[in-house]
Amino acid sequence: MRTIKTNYLLIAVIIIALASCKKSFVNIEPRGQFLTEYYYTNQEQAYSALVGVYDPLRKNSGGFENMLALMNSGSDDHVAGGGGATDGTQIQAFSNYTMTANIMAASYWNDPYLGIARANMLLQKMPNVNMEDHLKERYAAEAKALRAFYYFNLVRMFKNVPLILEPIKTSNIYDVEQAKPEDVYAQIEKDLNEAIAVLPVTIAAATEAGRFTKGAAKALLGKVYLYEKKNQLAAQQLAEVNGPTPGAASPLGYKLLDKFSDLWAPSNKFNSESILEETHSAGGNSDWSFWGSGRDEGNTVNVMVGPRSYERIDASAPDLPSGWSFMVFTQSFFDFIKDDPRKDATLLDLNVLQAAGKVKYIAGHLNTGYFLNKFLPRKVDVSKGTGAADLNYRQNTYLIRLADTYLMEAEALGGTGARAQALLDAVRARVGLTSVPVSLDAIKKERRAELAGEGHRWFDLVRWGDAPAVLGGRGFKAGTHEIFPIPFRETQGTNIKQNPNYN
Repeated sequence: MRTIKTNYLLIAVIIIALASCKKSFVNIEPRGQFLTEYYYTNQEQAYSALVGVYDPLRKNSGGFENMLALMNSGSDDHVAGGGGATDGTQIQAFSNYTMTANIMAASYWNDPYLGIARANMLLQKMPNVNMEDHLKERYAAEAKALRAFYYFNLVRMFKNVPLILEPIKTSNIYDVEQAKPEDVYAQIEKDLNEAIAVLPVTIAAATEAGRFTKGAAKALLGKVYLYEKKNQLAAQQLAEVNGPTPGAASPLGYKLLDKFSDLWAPSNKFNSESILEETHSAGGNSDWSFWGSGRDEGNTVNVMVGPRSYERIDASAPDLPSGWSFMVFTQSFFDFIKDDPRKDATLLDLNVLQAAGKVKYIAGHLNTGYFLNKFLPRKVDVSKGTGAADLNYRQNTYLIRLADTYLMEAEALGGTGARAQALLDAVRARVGLTSVPVSLDAIKKERRAELAGEGHRWFDLVRWGDAPAVLGGRGFKAGTHEIFPIPFRETQGTNIKQNPNYN
């Protein structure tokens, strides 16, 4: 996947600047600025617009206000960390459940809606674009799948969100109202089913890796059904992704990697276990002047999880650049994972190394010494380009991967039966663990160990109904903290109503 610089304007709610889009599958020359009446006239312009619809996927691990930093910080596996109790107010407030509408970062609402607005505009204009019909159908399918992805994140986080399916005129932006959550979910299902009928099974060109496939849309639909408690439908979709024999290659081409640790090699992009992946590059030479704007292309999570002022004293210690010490693991997570074969790939214990005199570092806020090794930067991955080194890490992050879909299918099957047992066994066998009797409790434990630090834990606890018991000591209150407050400014002068119990 190569990175581009392409600037153009879409009108949706307001004129939206799509400056220097990050997601790219081919090289596209900068085209200046276009208004919609002069744009979408040919395939090149439609393709550039589609790149813009993909761009907000960067929210997973790009910029300081990324999904991994937020969702990890609120789970029982992590604390926010950082340099102090006020370092990253948004993350700290979620970590101790003092979030308010004023603290809630607007980007977690605005960035998905930016992707939705771009998808809506592309879908409206696509029928009149001068290009081959099969490409029109594919671009529209990708736009629908992406719109579904963005709405899924919005409805999971905020629950009560507007459902906007076509470009909105500037004069109408203050009249938008929230939809019923079930209506949002119905539209997500509709978009994904329509996309699945059209999307290709595989991506032939390496330069187009990262685009939605039939398997990615099916995996997302299965996950959506699971959140809706439509377990039979979820199991059906996920079974098509996972294939008839857990552990073997599926008909859609997915297979668990042989080594769990290989999942976290920055060079191992778009591997056989990756179903939907968020991309990063050092090629854009990202710098502080535009960090977090959408133009930056690096993985910010990498520098966020690194230890502060790290110094390697002994050559046997990891050769790490310094970072900002966010998202450190809790003692309870260490106690949970310490005997698991995935521990070393997941967690770096600097306590042992420091006690042995092999490293030095400055302890951050609520430091435990347990760092998120899946995303720790390494010196060999520091960019040699002209941008800020901290902002140009290239590791991709998984939005959906195969071990996740195995465990979701096992859960959708009720945690019982031969198929669920085989799915659980395959995840465990990959890391050398023996079989344990399948059950919902066993699946929950496996998800915690397998997917640690990947942003799933908080959502899992909430949908299982386990969050009040697990997170109550952190301040989580049932009936309030299952969803986020809507950012304050979105409720001012509009018809958007604040979520219950927030101010």
